[in-house]
Amino acid sequence: MSQKLQGKVAIVTGSGRGIGRAIALKFAREGARVVVNDLDPAPAAEVVAEIQAMGGEAVAWCGNVVAPEFAERCVKTALEAFQRIDIIVNNAGYTWDNVVQKMSDEQWDAVVDCHLKAPFMLLRAAYPYIREASKAEAEAGEVVYRKVVNISSVAGTQGAAGQANYAAAKAGVVGLTKSMAKEWGRLNVNVNCVAFGAIETRLTQSTIEEKTVQVEGRDIKVGVHPDRIAAAYRDTPLGRFGTPEEAAGSVFMFCIPESNFVSGQTIICGGGRGGF
Repeated sequence: MSQKLQGKVAIVTGSGRGIGRAIALKFAREGARVVVNDLDPAPAAEVVAEIQAMGGEAVAWCGNVVAPEFAERCVKTALEAFQRIDIIVNNAGYTWDNVVQKMSDEQWDAVVDCHLKAPFMLLRAAYPYIREASKAEAEAGEVVYRKVVNISSVAGTQGAAGQANYAAAKAGVVGLTKSMAKEWGRLNVNVNCVAFGAIETRLTQSTIEEKTVQVEGRDIKVGVHPDRIAAAYRDTPLGRFGTPEEAAGSVFMFCIPESNFVSGQTIICGGGRGGF
């Protein structure tokens, strides 16, 4: 293993399952110490245990990314456990779909808050540490690059019927990324974005049954009808969904030293589907 993230500390939201889990494990294999976040303590603890079993270091900070106190306490957890923050991946999210005329204010606000407001709040909370660390490094004649990777979607780059809330939030993530890249460039922070296409997770599993998961007391539908999956395969040049590990790889690319002069960019991890 290359150990390209040796000595780095990463916060990965929504990392108890799916893509977030794959990102946390990838970072740990590359030498990073990881703050693992999930709504539920059990999956977060499992990822921490996996990282520790491979000889890595990790701690869990469980909670809802939209909670008022979440961002400050997450940053505090990272600093108390590892004394630094080098990478922030704003990955947590879910879909709660409906066509516009049937979408409630609650649906709109819940999804936009999770995908757009929560990343803003976490970056805002991390700013005091990043500012002071960058200042101290400059005074010492050091150059240390930090990385922010925000997660968007092809829904945000192309739109998606039945997902106006999700698509609008994910489009906003692209704008947030470009703005933060301009604001934080002086602090040697690269801020980039990965927009995922269809990735194999519990949200995209093939099913003809109606399945739901609980998110903050709400029953959220998960799974995709096999006919829709077959259509997606036909529309994807690579002819399949991506794996969580492949998704994690696209995030990792933005976190290595080779990307130190790349900022404000959005790449699409979609198997050839979903351009701007």
